[in-house]
Amino acid sequence: MNSPTDSGGSQPGSQPGNQPGRQPGDPAAKKSAQLTHTLFRLFVVAVLASFLVFQLDVSYLWLTALLTAGAIALGIVLLIRAVKYKESRLVLFGTISGLIVSGVMLLVILASTLFFTQIRDYQHCVRQALTEESTSACRTQLQNSMPTQFR
Repeated sequence: MNSPTDSGGSQPGSQPGNQPGRQPGDPAAKKSAQLTHTLFRLFVVAVLASFLVFQLDVSYLWLTALLTAGAIALGIVLLIRAVKYKESRLVLFGTISGLIVSGVMLLVILASTLFFTQIRDYQHCVRQALTEESTSACRTQLQNSMPTQFR
């Protein structure tokens, strides 16, 4: 039987996956938590940026796809770190929520890629529309330009 001061083997009360000697006050644990929080901030910025860039113009679809791919990659890394190092529930919940938003953005990007020319023409038409009637005409033009199975 090992005493609590033995360094060989697992100590009573130690968490599986934690390295021996990593206590919450340990500098390595603080550095790890700091890195996770920095990655989380970058993840939130990437998710929000991909959404906002998509709102600008469909011509920036490539940038939206790049930001979404980066957000998904960061989200997976954060999910692994949050589980492995037992980070706060806020980081875990925020990461899962951000990954869901990134998944929806991925579907939006795929749909926008499929109907790129129609969406580009609609955005151009709406930018020049000054009245509600001309905006309605743009929507009608978009509906008529869509393939029949999507009307």
